[in-house]
Amino acid sequence: MKKKISILALSSILIAGSALASGYRIPEQSVDSTAKAGANIASAAHASTSYYNPANMSWTKDGYLFEAATTYINLPSVAYTDHRSPLMNGSSKTEQFLIPTFFFVSPNIDNFRFGLSATAPFGLAKRWQQPFPRGTAEEYSLTVLELNPTVSYKIGDMFSIAGGVRMIYSDAQVTSYAQTANGMMLTRTMEGDATGWGYNLAASVRPTKEMNISVTYRSNIDLGLEGDVALGTNVPSPYRMTTGGGVEIPAPAVLGISMAYTFGPATVDLTWERTFWSEYESIDFQYDVPIMHPVLNAVFTPPVPKNWDDSNAYRIGLDYKLNAELTLMAGFGYDETPVPDETLGFELPDSDAWLYSIGARYRVSEVMEIGMAYLYDYKESRTVVNGSPSTGINGEFTDSAAHLLSLGLRYDF
Repeated sequence: MKKKISILALSSILIAGSALASGYRIPEQSVDSTAKAGANIASAAHASTSYYNPANMSWTKDGYLFEAATTYINLPSVAYTDHRSPLMNGSSKTEQFLIPTFFFVSPNIDNFRFGLSATAPFGLAKRWQQPFPRGTAEEYSLTVLELNPTVSYKIGDMFSIAGGVRMIYSDAQVTSYAQTANGMMLTRTMEGDATGWGYNLAASVRPTKEMNISVTYRSNIDLGLEGDVALGTNVPSPYRMTTGGGVEIPAPAVLGISMAYTFGPATVDLTWERTFWSEYESIDFQYDVPIMHPVLNAVFTPPVPKNWDDSNAYRIGLDYKLNAELTLMAGFGYDETPVPDETLGFELPDSDAWLYSIGARYRVSEVMEIGMAYLYDYKESRTVVNGSPSTGINGEFTDSAAHLLSLGLRYDF
């Protein structure tokens, strides 16, 4: 049987852009977005407009525009200090990733522009090896790719609208491990892939040559997931079972409102984004056959409440054209976490984040430009008390952060 996306992996990692933005999102898909802390909607230019704000394709330079980037992400170890016993402390493994992206915009055709983007908008991983955190998050990993064809139409000199189709492909793997008080070990393993479909819309208004006001919207995508599940225990005698299962989990909608203004050589972008995480209320697993083992059934069958909140992100970005060849960039942002204390777990020990970024682009020739950007994502420490007094979380998460380094190339045809 061909395996589909792992149920538990998406439930915890679809939401886990581990230390990047609110929940699971990774807004930084290009050099400009990394350099401006994600404030790249109204100010989006060149080929990356096909993803960040396709309505801005109407205002870009005419011709074939191409842009490619690679982002290196480093997630340092997250430390957990339990308030009950040092034996329950833990630290996650350091994670490292490379994310390639691609953007394209066509020439103007009767006020229409066509675009295409290939991105990795969410995913990553979290791994714990110590006994207590390992019980719910031994290994979670998710790779997500999005292909997004878009089209824009310019209405006069001031207004542009756009829309596109989102195709998301996901590949995931999860391993869970738990040990009961009498020494019984419980395991669950899943892996697989899935495809989901959605849409995005955008509108851009330029009341003056210096000002751009833009609105973008990415739709919610409900992923109806099915997969193979392997469950096992070690006592009183080895027991193992495999079955199919399913669950439906939302990839939430995102609304962005942004304004950019150009003051001579400088352009400032103010962006507000709202991610509608309130769609994520619970995880309700449905197995193809009943789990007959009483302990496995008690641990892995009940619905898991999440009750996430809609979250806001506030970002400011700056472009400064130092001269004809060199453009400097910087950014700052604040991202709210959607995860309430009551349902926070080791698979995503999320907290509010502060973003600091810098970058530069250098024009090599009339048709080629290269760029580099760095972003530091600082997560606030978070103390959480939830679950039962003996098995729930009662401690502090610290040292959560992320480092992003993006390298990119622009080319005009």
